[in-house]
Amino acid sequence: MTSKKNIYLAGPLFSQAERDFNVYLRDRLVEKGFSVFLPQEDGCDDSETRLELRQKNIFENDVKGIDDCDIVVAVLDGGSDVDSGTAWEIGYAYAKGKKILGLRTDFRTFGPEGNVNLMIEVSLDELEKDVQGLLSSLETYL
Repeated sequence: MTSKKNIYLAGPLFSQAERDFNVYLRDRLVEKGFSVFLPQEDGCDDSETRLELRQKNIFENDVKGIDDCDIVVAVLDGGSDVDSGTAWEIGYAYAKGKKILGLRTDFRTFGPEGNVNLMIEVSLDELEKDVQGLLSSLETYL
């Protein structure tokens, strides 16, 4: 029996809509058979704990989540450019040699460069445009 692959789910988590989508996506990934680190729940990153634990602990928990994962799934929605924290997580994961899959459901483009900033897009192993496409791509990692 093989152990579950661990996914770090990176993405913006500052609005109710963002947090709700992250939970929805996490649940779909778990249904597929993955174990998921969701920073808004597993990284102690919410308005109450942010004041208690301070930013350093949140940072360290999230870095450990990336270190311990097999795959990073990065939600790249949120406007014309990627959330800055998500961009950092992608860069860190890339430097660590992690598999990185991006999800961009937002149809707005970054401009002549394409869907997202080229530094983000080239860092990705795959870029999907919907949840079903992401789930299909992840099947190769089960």
